[in-house]
Amino acid sequence: MWPVCEVNMKTVTIGVSSIEDTTRRMKAAFRGKPQGARISFVSIELMWRVMTPNRWGLIEALTGAGELGVRELARRVGRDVRAVHADAQALAKAGVIDKTDDGKLSFPYDAVHVDFMVKAA
Repeated sequence: MWPVCEVNMKTVTIGVSSIEDTTRRMKAAFRGKPQGARISFVSIELMWRVMTPNRWGLIEALTGAGELGVRELARRVGRDVRAVHADAQALAKAGVIDKTDDGKLSFPYDAVHVDFMVKAA
C-alpha cells in the first residue's frame, strides 16, 4: 500500500547545510524556484548541540499543536516547567521555534523531515 500524502501538510526540513548550499538555494528561490521550509545548521555537531533529545521532545509536542504556553508544553512532555522554559529559550534563540508577543511557543509545521549526510573524510 502506498503512503498517504497530505496535500495541505506544512513540512519543514531540519538538517545540515554548508554556506555554499544555502547560498545556492537562496539564489534558486530568488529565481522563483520553491525551496520549501528549512532550518539549517552549519555542522552536525552544532545541530546535535542545539537539538538535544529533550528539545526534540518539545519539537514533537509543538508539531501541529499551534501556540502553547510553557506550562502546557511542560505538561504534555512530562517535564519540569523551568527545564522546558530553558530548552524553549535555546530553541527560540537558535530560530527553531517562535515565541509570540504574549509568550506562547509556536512551531508552525505539521511534520518534520530530518536531512543530513555523513561522508568519508
